[in-house]
Formats: sequence, C-alpha cells, structure tokens
Amino acid sequence: MLGIVFGAFVVLLFLGLPIAGSMIFSTLLPSFMVENFPGNLNYMLRAVVSGLDTMSILAIPLFMLSGAIMAQGGISRKLFDIFAVFIGKFKAGMPCAVVVTCLFYGAISGSGPATVAAVGAMCIPVLTELGYDRKFAAAIVATAGGLGVIIPPSIPMIMYGVTTGESVGDMFTAGIVPGVLIAASLMTYCILYCVRHGEDKERINKAVDALRSKGYLRVIWSGIPALLTPVIILGGIYSGKATPTEAACISVFYALFVSLCVYRTMKLKDLLSQMKSAVKSYAPICLLIAFAIAFGRVLSLLQAPALISDLLTTTFHSPYTFLIALNICMLIMGMFMDTASAIAILGPILLATAKSFGIDGIHFGIILVTNLAVGLVSPPVGINLFVAAPLVETSAGKLGKKVLAPCAFFLLALILITFIPQISLFLLPAHMM
Repeated sequence: MLGIVFGAFVVLLFLGLPIAGSMIFSTLLPSFMVENFPGNLNYMLRAVVSGLDTMSILAIPLFMLSGAIMAQGGISRKLFDIFAVFIGKFKAGMPCAVVVTCLFYGAISGSGPATVAAVGAMCIPVLTELGYDRKFAAAIVATAGGLGVIIPPSIPMIMYGVTTGESVGDMFTAGIVPGVLIAASLMTYCILYCVRHGEDKERINKAVDALRSKGYLRVIWSGIPALLTPVIILGGIYSGKATPTEAACISVFYALFVSLCVYRTMKLKDLLSQMKSAVKSYAPICLLIAFAIAFGRVLSLLQAPALISDLLTTTFHSPYTFLIALNICMLIMGMFMDTASAIAILGPILLATAKSFGIDGIHFGIILVTNLAVGLVSPPVGINLFVAAPLVETSAGKLGKKVLAPCAFFLLALILITFIPQISLFLLPAHMM
C-alpha cells in the first residue's frame, strides 16, 4: 500500500499536477482502496484544520508582509551604503558588501527570492557601473540570496518547525552561525574572483569617496533603522520576550514606522497593495502546509516513517554515510522541487531516521534548509535564477552556468555544516549534550 501511495504521488508530479493536488489524491488513495481505512476524507479535513491551528504558522505571512514593506521602503540601499563605506576600497570590497547586504536583508525578509529581488534591483546596477561583469554581479546576488532562508528569521525554518514539531526559536538560533559561515565562503569567492579578473579601482574609489563625503556618521545614522530591524526581531525571540509569531507581528509595525515615518519612502495607501502581495505569496504555502500535514498523518497510519527508517538504517550503517546520501538526494531534489514543498514532504519523514542515527533534530533541519538553499540557484527550478536573470537581461539557463563557481563555495560550507554539528548547535548548548 505504501509503495502504491508514493508511486501515485510521483507519477502525478511527473504528469504536471500541482504538488498540493498530488498530495490530496495520494492522501485519499488508501481510503479508496481499503474499506474502513481510518484516513478517509473526514480524517483529512480534520488533519488540515488542526494542522493549521497553530500560532507558529502565523509568523510566515507576517514576515512576508514585513519584508514587502521593507522592500518598498528602500531598506536594501541603506544597508549597502553602510557596508560599502567601510569595506568598499578593499579587494572585492563592493561585491563583499553585496553579500553582507544579502545577509542582513535575509534577516528581514526570511525569503531567498525576496532577498534577490530587493538587493539585486539596487546592487546589480551599482556593481555593473563600477566595471564588474554583469553576470558575475547577478550570480553573486542570486547565490547570496540563499542566505534569506538560512539566516533567521527564515520562512522555511518556520515550515520545518510547524511540520515536524521542532522548536522554531531553536531553528532560528541554530541558523546564525551557518549563515555567517556561508556568507564568509561567498566573500572568499568574491576575493579570489577579483584577484583573478581585476577591478576598476579608479571607479570604485571614486564611488566610495563620494559616499564617504556624506560623512561616516551620516551614512550610519541613515542606516541605523534598517540595521535595527534584525536586532529587534531576533532580540525579542532570543531574550524570551517574544515568540517568533509575536516578533513577526512587531516586525510589521516596525517596518511600517521606518518606511512611513523615518525614510518616508512609502505612503499609507500603499499598505493595501503590500498586504495583497503578502496574502498572494502566503496562500499557496498555507495550502501546501495543510495538505502536507494531512499527507504525513496518513503516511503515519501506513507506518511509513518506521518503514522508511528501518530501510535507511539497514542500508546505511553509520550517520556519516546517511548524511552523505541525504545531501546528494536533497541537492538533486532541490533542482526539481521548491523549498517549501521539499521541507513539507520530506522533513517529517526523514526526521525519524535522522534521530535513529543520533542526529539532532535541529541540526538535521539546518542541513535540510541549507541543501534546499542551494536548490534556489540550481536549474531548472532555481527560483533565484529566474528573479535575478531579468535584471541583467539574460536567461536563467545562462546565469545558471555563472553560479556554478560561487555554488561550489556554498557547498564547501554545507559540508562543514553537515559534519560539524557544533556549527549549528554552538548557540544551543542543551542540544550539544
């Protein structure tokens, strides 16, 4: 029965049926085949309602709305100016400033594509004007945009917590050091690229001098409201003063205050369109989570987690071989499946196996999210490529070739994150015991 359910799910996906539709049919299939099977239509509807009846899931649309408001408010420009004014004249200083901007903007939006759209629209023209190859600029933004789902707050991390029962707050904490490590690896690539291909130092120095002529304090003061955004969001969570959902709500009001009152780059009438945009982005994710929870519960009735766990534990005899196989499979999955779908479907199923090998659930979640972040820039479905490619008037396929080099550095960081659990659990001593 289990093989038939998975087979039907895969076949429907290859036939082009939406993932949510494939899950609905596969969820109901056992009840069609076996009389009095407990996972019938009523069971599925109860699972959908109860699965969405959680406070944690409300953080997703709120962070989406906050990110949309911040994008309208021009926050990415303020962040970039702060980093550029300090490191712009160093070797690869400007591309490195773009990577750091993506890191901080990811702590605002929680989304990879949103980070690429906001930072790329501003930074790619700047790098191009400074003499950098436009495809190199787009490749850096597209790859660094993956930090949007690793550095907290991260929408995929919230989905992982909701579908597996792991702590969303712990996932956020565990994502900090891996996010910084990946940013450092991408900055290393930028430096090596600029050493090999050179830079137009005359233009770069002129641009940085123009920025510094405004005064360091003025540039920093202008960017402080933008820099405070992740501090307020994450500070509330880590101090225990706010849950992730409450912090997401605070981020919306703070984003409104900064955009309306401080930078004045947005009008109150624009709020309705931003809310519509957030709802449109959240609706398919909400539907996916709902049906993924129902699908997972039916699979539990079929004892899928236990059977898959037994299969994997007999196939792989050590956590290291399991992790190698996991990374290979997830990297391939990321090429064809979007992040939200992969986490909703595979997270709950594989978590039991990971724990049977002694792998911490939070560490496993970080590995999963990091693998799928690479998928954001992996053809043919890599959505970051489709967001960045139009910004340099090229195709996603051609840009995909250009991201291979920075992706290699991303993968080096992934290997370290996979096999050194302390990188993820460093800030969570209770999980290292």
